Amino acid sequence: MSMSFSSRQMRCDDAGLGPVPHIRIIGGLSECPGCGLYQRLPELAPGQQALCTRCGQKLARRRRTAPLATPLAFCISSAAFYLAALASSLMTLDVYGRQRTVDLLTGPMELMHEGWGEAGILVGAVTVLAPAVAIGFMFAILYAASRPLLPDWGPRILVWYDKLRPWSMVEVYILGIFVAYTKLTDMAHVDVGPAVYLIGALMLTMAATDSTLDTEMIWQHRRIDSLTRAEGGGRVAVDYVHVDDIGMPPVDHLVACSSCGLVGELAHPVSNLRCVGVCPRCEHKVWRRLPQTLTRTTAFLIAAVVFYIPANLYPVMTFTRMGGGGGHTIIEGALELWADGMIPLALLVFFASITVPMLKIASLCWMIIQTWRGARGHLVARTRLFRLVDMVGRWSMIDVFMISILVAVVRFNFMASVTANAGMVAFAAVVILTLLAAWSFDPRIMWDAAGRNGPVTDGLPPGVVAAVDHDGQASSLSPAETRPASMEPDLA
Repeated sequence: MSMSFSSRQMRCDDAGLGPVPHIRIIGGLSECPGCGLYQRLPELAPGQQALCTRCGQKLARRRRTAPLATPLAFCISSAAFYLAALASSLMTLDVYGRQRTVDLLTGPMELMHEGWGEAGILVGAVTVLAPAVAIGFMFAILYAASRPLLPDWGPRILVWYDKLRPWSMVEVYILGIFVAYTKLTDMAHVDVGPAVYLIGALMLTMAATDSTLDTEMIWQHRRIDSLTRAEGGGRVAVDYVHVDDIGMPPVDHLVACSSCGLVGELAHPVSNLRCVGVCPRCEHKVWRRLPQTLTRTTAFLIAAVVFYIPANLYPVMTFTRMGGGGGHTIIEGALELWADGMIPLALLVFFASITVPMLKIASLCWMIIQTWRGARGHLVARTRLFRLVDMVGRWSMIDVFMISILVAVVRFNFMASVTANAGMVAFAAVVILTLLAAWSFDPRIMWDAAGRNGPVTDGLPPGVVAAVDHDGQASSLSPAETRPASMEPDLA
């Protein structure tokens, strides 16, 4: 690993713990983001990936492609497809000789024009703004990675890209276009514009960019500072050692940066409740666990349940044709597709818009309850379920995107029109709140509550701490692994 040191000082604005006089960065060690197990990270050959020996989470991955040239080529293609999609028509609808052509911006603008500004801003942000920001950040990341050492602004871009990339929902928007098209073909002649194909190509090139980018290799070109700052503002000296030279340190003294993965050893047990300091490599605040993970997740879930009821009871849109028509709820839209013989599409809408939000809420509630109980069963299954919940959550936006397209294209006054209703706004709130709930939940806390990550410090329910201490978990559980993570071929 190529690294250098500098004396640049960093800040941590939070107040709490006193200065930590010394921190030791441990190379070759990685913490699993799924279960919190520390294990040695082996050297990977191109085409290999390292998996956690306990829960199967991917820890690292080496690409076979050129580390910079390949993602740069896909990123340039993404920029070209994006600009072309903005300038092209999305769809043209012909109703009794009257035509209306819309583009990518028409849907958000029509939603705001109808008074649903929140939904219009949301659709515009995730379909127009977020892809542009992601492409721009990727260009900046690749430029920074081409330098001999990663510039000071490079880590910030990498951290922000990781946070903002999930908000780019181009792939979900494609399915929304497909559902809207199937609904429109029953009422009029529909011509698909070039923007649809360009957005499909953009989806593929952005996915290929992420797939070929090797962020672990980029972080290796970033220096580790010889001085950093603790939470209270005091200076902290930083040393670097390799795990093969010192062996496995006490697990309750270890903490990993959630942004760049750097593992450090402190001179005392690490608190779950307070910021440890600033990472000497990426300048991100370092917490042993996500702050207030159970409280935040519970709050988001309660809000999601509140919105879930009106989202399914109230119409999400009103369809009017020749003076007749009425409102449609989400379930009525799925049943209409089923009645029209579009069974696969009806199942897709039912699963993404009704089943997924309900299962996300139920799954996260189960995880929180089991964590508060300190349950030790089904930990691997719960961790894998969380990864699934985190992966599929965005696909519930299909109905919101479909409505934005229908509202934009079906604007023929008395002849035919589609307007959005309050149910659509409530449903969009459910999707966003469940996304925030999943992103606020730290799955490692489930393993902490079960006593599987070393001595319990703080941040857990008192009953859980007492039960773990009474059972003597330190003697019966394995808090850390000295063997390397398992290696498998990269099949992605």
